[in-house]
Amino acid sequence: MIEKPLRLEEIFLVITLSLVLVAGCSSIQPKTINDISITVIVDGHTQVLKIPAGTTVQQALDTAGIKMNTLDQVKPPSYTVLSDKDAIRVIRVKEVFQVEENIIPFERQTVRNESLPAGQEMLIQPGVNGVQQVTYRQVLEDGVETSRSVFKTTTITEARPEIVMVGVQTPYTPVSLTGRLVYLTAGNAWVMENSTSERRPLVTTGDLDGRIFSLSPNGKWLLYSRKSNDDKEKAINTLWAVDITKDPLEPVNLRIKNVIHFANWRPGNSLTVAYSTVEPRDTAPGWQANNDLQLLTINEKGMKLKAEEIITANSGGIYGWWGTDYAWSPDGDKIAYARPDSIGLVDLEEKQLIPLIDLIPLQTRSDWAWVPGLNWSPDQRLLFTVTHIATGGSTSDETSPLFDLTALPIETGQNIHLAPQAGMFAYPVPSPILAYDRYLIAYLQAIFPEQSETSRYHLALIDRDGSNRTLVFPSEGSPGLEPQQVVWGPVSNPGSPIWLALMYQGNLWLYNITTDQSHQITGDGSIGKVDWQ
Repeated sequence: MIEKPLRLEEIFLVITLSLVLVAGCSSIQPKTINDISITVIVDGHTQVLKIPAGTTVQQALDTAGIKMNTLDQVKPPSYTVLSDKDAIRVIRVKEVFQVEENIIPFERQTVRNESLPAGQEMLIQPGVNGVQQVTYRQVLEDGVETSRSVFKTTTITEARPEIVMVGVQTPYTPVSLTGRLVYLTAGNAWVMENSTSERRPLVTTGDLDGRIFSLSPNGKWLLYSRKSNDDKEKAINTLWAVDITKDPLEPVNLRIKNVIHFANWRPGNSLTVAYSTVEPRDTAPGWQANNDLQLLTINEKGMKLKAEEIITANSGGIYGWWGTDYAWSPDGDKIAYARPDSIGLVDLEEKQLIPLIDLIPLQTRSDWAWVPGLNWSPDQRLLFTVTHIATGGSTSDETSPLFDLTALPIETGQNIHLAPQAGMFAYPVPSPILAYDRYLIAYLQAIFPEQSETSRYHLALIDRDGSNRTLVFPSEGSPGLEPQQVVWGPVSNPGSPIWLALMYQGNLWLYNITTDQSHQITGDGSIGKVDWQ
């Protein structure tokens, strides 16, 4: 049989069918995603995971069911894309607080005393260690401590210093005293009674700042301020009181802070305190005055009974950022104020200021402002102060160097110049009523009146009308006094000695105006404040 050759069309058809059959016998394989192998180390265990390529650390942890706590750490970071044979390490972080109590060792203070024989020592206060509670913050990584820091420190009991009195050779003769004389030395408060040789400590914390230091009119309570170390509260100081007739003494924290210019007992009510406050600032002088006036009444145990605001916080007039000073009348019914631009009275009922005279404020060109000293006459008719006097007939010369000692009658308000060019720090203080209903005024007279800001001063006495001026201390040719307010001693009867207490070259001195004799009482050179009731 003769086969016919295939035509071209038939050949093309055979080839096409063959290709179709071959294609039909072949299966199309999809592109696959390769898995990778990683290691996870957590909680002391190691496990191997198979995960798709391109997985991040966080996705791998989720796949493994591993939960992360807030402080936990992971390496590499959670956003890292993993590669084959990578390792993930989870670090368990734990924060632990541990409380420890530490001993605060007491300090040893030595006080020189002229009433003991030279070289003799007397322990007047045994030292007591304090207790401090310290809270530490520990950080543990997988159970191993990696850091330890102090989180909080609280003083449970303050250390009480050991005070040893050491006798020093001295020619000082003891002086008999009426009332109680308190003084501040080396940050501690002391009292003398009956005689300058009979001394005992009142407050021995070593941190009294001298801003406030005053006895109540009956001589029973001491009001004082202490430096504050509380950075969280940002307090400059705190106000305290102690009944100095108690044994043992029990200082009372009045829970009042930032008292710079004024705090004092109200006469006639020895358990009421008036005070004014400031707000701490990082810039000089370190505060912004509130120029307020507050009253606090406590009971015999020092517990708060009543608080009253008399004058609310205010700008205080020109240079009011420095602050306002106040002065109680002898009977405690009135209170006067002094600030850089005016002097006046406080209406305790209406709770407002009543200006008596305007002052020419002093332009100090510095970070302090001048506020005149202010005190009442014993008959409460006059205020004794210092006024700034303009030069060349000007009425507003803020740079004038002239300051007069002035009496201001309460009824008329017409100021009377008692001693011209006394100096800006004259600080007049009237005496108690003496014989024949007279009284004297003690004040400081600038040695260089036209440079009274930097000048030293003499202690001077005048009659209430400005007559009979006498410079009484120190003796001629001796260095002058630093600015201060001197203190009159109490007068028990018309025939008793009349004393003035003052500070000279860091020591306590007493001046007897009857005999015109002065007596050095201390010799340690560290006296900072004095009061006498």
